[in-house]
Amino acid sequence: MADVAGRALRAERLFLPDGHCRPVEGRALTGPQPVLLLHGWTMQGAIFDDVIARLGPGFDCFAPDLPGHGAARGQPATLDACAQAVAAHLARWPGQRPLVLGWSMGATVAWRYIAQQGSDAIGGLMTVDMSPRMRPAPDWPFGLKDQTDDSIAETTARFERDWPGATYGIAATMFATAEAAPGLSRNQTRDRILLQDPDRMRPLWRDMVASDERATIPRIGCPYLVSCGAQSRVYPTAATDWIVEQAPQARRHVFEDAGHSPHLETPEAFVAVVRDFARGLRR
Repeated sequence: MADVAGRALRAERLFLPDGHCRPVEGRALTGPQPVLLLHGWTMQGAIFDDVIARLGPGFDCFAPDLPGHGAARGQPATLDACAQAVAAHLARWPGQRPLVLGWSMGATVAWRYIAQQGSDAIGGLMTVDMSPRMRPAPDWPFGLKDQTDDSIAETTARFERDWPGATYGIAATMFATAEAAPGLSRNQTRDRILLQDPDRMRPLWRDMVASDERATIPRIGCPYLVSCGAQSRVYPTAATDWIVEQAPQARRHVFEDAGHSPHLETPEAFVAVVRDFARGLRR
């Protein structure tokens, strides 16, 4: 099994038929099934390296570092900047409509892109364990689990005063159990978080907390797989039910043995679901 933690962080990768991932610079990607993978907050594109390797040569996988993260840390750390980056990345597949896969913040980035530019350039969308609105409200019980406006404000304040200490909690809530994921421990996950610039992570966090993409969901005009982890410590599974009810071409998948990060916790099951969804897009 691939050791996710031991892989070098790379901004752009193409899976080649000879079994290797290599950087891609300045040219369009083509292939039988292009896939744009959008990582979560405090992570980088390399978090998908194991998924890319498992998908194999039938897929052209591109997992960039989103603005504010990794190689893109110098770009504006906002959701709008991330959405603009998605538009640029989609242009790498001229004449094709890739599958866009967004995990956590990556899902919000995909929704923000669709809010701004529609879904015509996307062949299919898969989101992983995210709610279109993080903050709770009297009419919205599908935000962050067991959180209130006051507790979210306290979390935000802690990110300001004690970022290193707060990263322990960020790493822990990514997984259903203390065992974390095959090949990736909580400590290794925290090490990845600490690679990011907290002065970039804080404004993105505030942007996510303020975002509300509920009105975007009915506008998603492509096939849509809404997925979550049954044991997520971050969002309720009912958030996926709400999305499926609102999006015209949506269906739901629950990873029963995973938390917030099913691509890390149950990689075989995750890749099988991606493959099945991609096959449907080719029909």
